[in-house]
Amino acid sequence: MSVSAASPLTILHTSDWHLGRRLYGRMRYEEFEAFLSWLQDTISAQQVDVLIVAGDIFDTMTPSNKAQALYYEFLGKVSTLCCQHVVIVAGNHDSPTFLDAPSKVLKFLNVHVIGTACEDLNDEVMVLDDADGNPHCIIAAVPYLRDRDVRSSGAGESAQSKDANVIAGICAHYDKVADIATAKQAELAKAHKRHIPIIATGHLFAAGGTTTDDDGVRELYVGSLGKVSADMFDDCFDYVALGHLHVPQRVGGRESIRYSGSPIAMGFGEARQQKQVLLVQFGAAVDKFKNKDEASEITPEATVLKIKTTTDTFEKSVEKVTKKVASRAATFMDDLFGYEESVETDTKENTIDNYDQKMNQTPVDLATFNSTSNLTSKLLHHDVARQMQVISLPIPKFQKLAQVSGDLETINQTIDKTIASLTNTEFVWLEVIYTGDDIVSELREHIQAMVEGLPCEVLKIKNTRIYNKVLNQQQTSETLQDLNEQEVFERCLIAHNVPDEQKSTLRDAYEQIVYNLRHEDTQAE
Repeated sequence: MSVSAASPLTILHTSDWHLGRRLYGRMRYEEFEAFLSWLQDTISAQQVDVLIVAGDIFDTMTPSNKAQALYYEFLGKVSTLCCQHVVIVAGNHDSPTFLDAPSKVLKFLNVHVIGTACEDLNDEVMVLDDADGNPHCIIAAVPYLRDRDVRSSGAGESAQSKDANVIAGICAHYDKVADIATAKQAELAKAHKRHIPIIATGHLFAAGGTTTDDDGVRELYVGSLGKVSADMFDDCFDYVALGHLHVPQRVGGRESIRYSGSPIAMGFGEARQQKQVLLVQFGAAVDKFKNKDEASEITPEATVLKIKTTTDTFEKSVEKVTKKVASRAATFMDDLFGYEESVETDTKENTIDNYDQKMNQTPVDLATFNSTSNLTSKLLHHDVARQMQVISLPIPKFQKLAQVSGDLETINQTIDKTIASLTNTEFVWLEVIYTGDDIVSELREHIQAMVEGLPCEVLKIKNTRIYNKVLNQQQTSETLQDLNEQEVFERCLIAHNVPDEQKSTLRDAYEQIVYNLRHEDTQAE
């Protein structure tokens, strides 16, 4: 019995919204609202059938009323669009029980929520039907797998044993859902005489994954354990939609296993990234954009051309929501795993291997970097055999961020270039890092004088010269705001003269306490 190719199917992959997140105390609800409005317009313009949100919908387990309002309002609006299904899985920042609580009500809107790893893994594997009641695809909706979901703890367990048990537990979970999904696929193929794609989700840290400074991405398990490789995902998965890492990238060189990344910059370390969502098309999905009288041949060029024509629609819709759309960055940060082509075709120096080095160069010529760009989509992958293609859709910047570093003169020059690159309606948030050799008293006053009357606001000033002295115990002028919980603990070890041979044991115990605090579901009974 022959099985024909998959029917037209368009999936939009996004993750890591972090609704409610602040940046140095600044609320960002306007940015979140603008992004969700843009996402609605994108879903309509691209005729998306299934939207996948791969975890970290909220920034905390106790989201604010405003963050919740944005979430539910978005789901209500999407239910009236062409999108037939929304699949949402929890991330490590989400409260599993909070997401699960309204899941039965949301199912009436065809919103499928998996907050907690299911005891019966059949509940994580769902068949989604199209408008005519025919099977569209199979979703293996795997949420963030917490420590208790993937291994049983043992007294005196070594770090290596914990690592092995975490990896084994994650692999076993995916193997089981893969078996269930393939059984359903075979059954459906027999009944409908066509291929039904299997799409898996995940919220995890892939081995070799790339992160940026101050993005808020946490190690998921105690002792930096639980980093998985691409090999753990069964070949039956036509596409794996991942969340957790904020940098768009593929896993282990596998074109069909990808992180979409966060939709807005979560910290100044991400300020220069071009954010994106991923459009995954199966079968003759591009035919929906063609005249019915035209040939139905699938061509990557036709798909990219169609998305280019909708770029203006996106930009107009964004302008209605906010006047703070920043200039478009020209460089994509995608395909970091195994990517060898240059980011820009006109130079051999901008390869992805030295991308981070270039991002950290001082001074940064923001005026050059923020040259105009048409936000053109990019075809990342086209698989003729599977009749599948992956396209990145760039997201406009709704609030401009800039990280400025150097001595006082360099900082002043870079701020001037940054302001010169703004349009009349743009406003930029700055993080200033002083790296000069001179000791500058009243640094904050100097910086504030530089930006007086300019369309910018300095959210954070860092003085690395003072920080280095603090680390050497020559000065103690830092505040808790300057440190994370691990750095505070390290200061305590030093202050109390803890012997080196005891530090390792104390660090392990402290990491376990922090892990338990972060993963305690405060919304649960």
